[in-house]
Amino acid sequence: MGAGQSKADTEEKVFYNETPVQFSQDVVNHLSDRSISPDTSPERQSTLDAHVRARIQAELQHLRAEEESVQREIELALERENIDREKSSAGGEVAEGDVKNSMTLMGDLEEIRTKVDRFQTRRQLSDYPAVKESGEAVVLCYR
Repeated sequence: MGAGQSKADTEEKVFYNETPVQFSQDVVNHLSDRSISPDTSPERQSTLDAHVRARIQAELQHLRAEEESVQREIELALERENIDREKSSAGGEVAEGDVKNSMTLMGDLEEIRTKVDRFQTRRQLSDYPAVKESGEAVVLCYR
């Protein structure tokens, strides 16, 4: 009951074509050209190039972002280390008030630079005799 339909046929069936199969010369040429030259078409190549460029740019942006993140982490770690070092070196001296942090020291250095620059400009003006005489005349007026 239906068992015969479920069984696979063990006999091989061969069909013979009564008319011969023929391909046009254009089809044969097209297929042979494709097999001879495995190069991609210019349109396909430009698409592939654009895709590769896009992937490279995306990876480059990812790497730059990752590098920036690592640099921020390093800067924060160094900043914490410097603060800890300042606190530990200032441990016994805090009571005296002599300890200065790096920002205060930078301000002091800038102030000293300004004073040195002013001194240099005054010294350069004294090289001119007319300016020196005018300065002395002003000093005499106020005496």
